[in-house]
Amino acid sequence: MYSVRTPGNGLRQAFRRIRDSRRGITTTTETGEDVAQARKYCQNQLRQGDYDAYLIRQFIPRPAQDAYDALRTLNLELARLPETVSNPTIGRFRMQFWRDTVNRTFAGNPPREPISILLHNAVTDLTARSGVSSANSLKFWLLRFINTRERHMENKPFTTLAALEDYAENTYATLMYMTLAAVPLRSVHMDHLASHIGKACGIVATLRGIPVLAAPSQPIQGPRGSNVGNTRSPTLLLPLDIMAEVGLREEDVFRQGPGAEGLQDAVFQVATRANDHLITAREMLKNLQAGKGPGHDYEHQDEGEHVYPQETHAAENTSSDIQRGFGVLLEAIAARDYLQRLESVNFDPFKVKSSWKLPWGLWKALRSHQI
Repeated sequence: MYSVRTPGNGLRQAFRRIRDSRRGITTTTETGEDVAQARKYCQNQLRQGDYDAYLIRQFIPRPAQDAYDALRTLNLELARLPETVSNPTIGRFRMQFWRDTVNRTFAGNPPREPISILLHNAVTDLTARSGVSSANSLKFWLLRFINTRERHMENKPFTTLAALEDYAENTYATLMYMTLAAVPLRSVHMDHLASHIGKACGIVATLRGIPVLAAPSQPIQGPRGSNVGNTRSPTLLLPLDIMAEVGLREEDVFRQGPGAEGLQDAVFQVATRANDHLITAREMLKNLQAGKGPGHDYEHQDEGEHVYPQETHAAENTSSDIQRGFGVLLEAIAARDYLQRLESVNFDPFKVKSSWKLPWGLWKALRSHQI
């Protein structure tokens, strides 16, 4: 699933820079060619590891595309950590590397590795267009995102469905907040839509990971071919309160896979919550486009960077914001596409197949401006 194709010369240089940066080796400020190679590297990673994001990226507002590519590639990097490190201590070192990388990148001294090079280029452009406040907002969200990923690095089950939603808010919704900040687009209604859509996307990502994380771990080989440990133990991230309600046991899933009693019932309940968030976002968008209010309060308003000028609440500003940032909302189409495929196999995540329908769904959403 996470295999990487043999890179060309440019991508070999990008990989070499990753290696050098992690050894503490730095070089001079990046050139236009460096940025182009970093962009190519990130897009290649998305094409192979997050095809939904690879499709959506072309509809992201152009000023934010580099930031989107870098951030989504970083999301892949952090999501893979439990699969690629032999123990949590190494994982925490890697997380600290990325925190240090973010601080250096926003300070104008990025390490010589593709994600930070492309992100630095995006931050430099954002600062030139909109000042330091937008860049500071992006940094705030990015550090929150990394810290959340670190807290969940050991892939322990969520205690409740609400805990899973909180995780989704601080990861996938936060990825959308970062993309909006990179436009820049500061809007209470766009953030509100991003919160619901991001929660749905985070829940969907958890469901998609079940067949991978519940499978037996793979050995890690040393330089001479000897086994030096295992990547992880099998795990099931479905909320414990839902599992208890339907009588599902982790051990049954590890042994029996899709045949485990209660698995489909648990998946159904979790998927229903994701779908509820999409329905809420869809109705909210229709209300806003009709010049009405969102229909309910934004629970995260006034938290962190969710502070807005009073004039951004005007209906004419809201209409303009939706037009400018609609591409960011297309994450909802990818989440809906997976949920439809999951429903078609009676909520058995082991049977969900890839689909050609997502490009068609994205085109329809763009044409109708509906999600």
